[in-house]
Amino acid sequence: MSVSTTFTARLLGALHRFNAAHPWDHNAHHHRWVLRQLPRRFGAALDVGCGSGELARLLGRRAREVHGIDADAEIVARARESTDAAASVRYSVADASGPLPAGPYDVITCVAVLHHLPFTETLTRLGQQLTPGGTLVVVGCARASGPVDHALGLVALALNPLLGWAKNRGRAAHPPVSMTARTREPEMTFAEISRAARRLLPGARLRRRLFWRYTLVWRAPAGPPVR
Repeated sequence: MSVSTTFTARLLGALHRFNAAHPWDHNAHHHRWVLRQLPRRFGAALDVGCGSGELARLLGRRAREVHGIDADAEIVARARESTDAAASVRYSVADASGPLPAGPYDVITCVAVLHHLPFTETLTRLGQQLTPGGTLVVVGCARASGPVDHALGLVALALNPLLGWAKNRGRAAHPPVSMTARTREPEMTFAEISRAARRLLPGARLRRRLFWRYTLVWRAPAGPPVR
């Protein structure tokens, strides 16, 4: 093993240990951005892959009602425990690859879960569940491929410990409940996701983001739902 390879391995190991001691939720980091894509007030919302319910509770401040679903029964139980009984937010244990709770919905959010599911079928089903003019917002994970992804990855690698330090005020911490959900490596690249999404949801806006994420926003036509 060369000196440079040894140094790189040690550096990455040190970064991993530091990040583990100062964890922060990359998905929750995008919640403010998600809210900026939505109207100030709306009717029904569906949060797909709700996890411990952080985004669902934020949506509940604007929505008439919010339905959060997740396939992990344990984390759904934690979401219920953390949500005020008077809030207009309810949760169900449900696999989003199957039938969704009956809509339609004015807003559908899907954060870091689409890569766990059949992409084409799930994105089509989400689009079909929107009301005319409704909004779908996705924060997703893509497989790194090409110089742009690798450049963003290097920037994120450098910024990640700095944000972890700042968010934890320099103290070691345990991971938040939201970070205990099951993970899976994405299989589709951003280019593959973009091509498929724009074919399924004409007019969808997609962007690469820092911290190994991409975003998708689509507003349903003000007419009959997409079929």
